Amino acid sequence: MTDSVARGRILIAGASTIVVLTGAGISTDSGLPDFRGPNGLWTKNPEAEKASDIRHYVGDPEVRRQNWALRAEGRLWANVEPNDGHRALLPLQRRGVLHTLVTQNVDELHQRAGIDPDRIVEIHGTTRKAGCLECDYRTDMKAVLDRVRSGEPDPACPECGGILKSATISFGQALVAADLARAQQAADECDLLLAIGTSLTVNPIATIVPRARRNGASLIIVNGEPTPFDMIADETVGGSISEVLPELIGT
Repeated sequence: MTDSVARGRILIAGASTIVVLTGAGISTDSGLPDFRGPNGLWTKNPEAEKASDIRHYVGDPEVRRQNWALRAEGRLWANVEPNDGHRALLPLQRRGVLHTLVTQNVDELHQRAGIDPDRIVEIHGTTRKAGCLECDYRTDMKAVLDRVRSGEPDPACPECGGILKSATISFGQALVAADLARAQQAADECDLLLAIGTSLTVNPIATIVPRARRNGASLIIVNGEPTPFDMIADETVGGSISEVLPELIGT
């Protein structure tokens, strides 16, 4: 056990109200690449980022067709399961100290690991659902992918004919105001914020880190790369998240 892990364990053991913020790094050991890391999806293929930009997604049917084809082929978010990093958060829930889990991820692996969905804020939405950009239509992603596999390369909303996309927040789209407010309130109320697998460069959600710190919360950052807030953290922990997080949190 490293010194930073040992000190982090003490902070976690002494906390009564913990907020967790997770990013793509916690899901890499489930087979999902992160986006901006050295081997990230967008680092290796900048073109792949276009499908996550609402301007390109709405304005270029070919971007939509390629994205739906990848999903229908099972090359995006398919057959992934929670890893030991996701499961390592369960003791916080069992001990009754997990206030809120704010995730930047859209894979629903925290729910599948056993975290109470009522404690989760999916700040960037979920890829397990699809919705219309023009109306309130929303459905399981599987229903749309079945249409793609049946020969619709760019399926339209069955209710209004609008553009369908995964129920995620793309670049250029506003966050759900209620979700952001809930995350900010959690930062105000916690006595420890645990940031895991996130570069902490995507705003406004990254601002809950200094916000919690200003309100007196301790801060532990677990990430494979440096973040802009390392200097204000009580502890920074590197290494494989699925390995170090169970050690950091314990049982």
